[in-house]
Amino acid sequence: MKKHLLILLVSITFLSCKAQETPTQFTEEALNDTFISYENENITFKNILKKHKGKTIVVDVWASWCGDCIKGMPKVKALQDSNPEVVFLFLSADKSLKSWKKGIDKYQVKGEHYYMPKGMKSVFSKSINLDWIPRYLIIDADGSIKLFKAIKADNTNLLKALN
Repeated sequence: MKKHLLILLVSITFLSCKAQETPTQFTEEALNDTFISYENENITFKNILKKHKGKTIVVDVWASWCGDCIKGMPKVKALQDSNPEVVFLFLSADKSLKSWKKGIDKYQVKGEHYYMPKGMKSVFSKSINLDWIPRYLIIDADGSIKLFKAIKADNTNLLKALN
């Protein structure tokens, strides 16, 4: 009986560790999710990434209503200044296109901007287990997810992944 219990505990531990592995690739559903560009054009996440093939990308999921996002913007701007070769993609979970564009202007957010029509309930958001914003991801030049989750722009792991 003890032997069976031990095997069961080891199996559960092993399986739970496997289930929590950090993704290095986006799911097909996430890649096919549709965003809206600043110019009001529909574009899939896959095509957004294609535009920057071979470059390091910082993805910043944010919203103009998010206090933590706004407080973090000076740190994002500092990252941009110290990493001019890096592409910064801002994915907005704002409630409307109008508030999204107003927020970009108000907070002078520089980078490439896309709106998620379903916000934090979008397929993309669910695929990255979005439970808090801001949320930062880093995609390396090979297109792999190098950093899956950071909620502060000065996070040690985020800085390491960029350098």
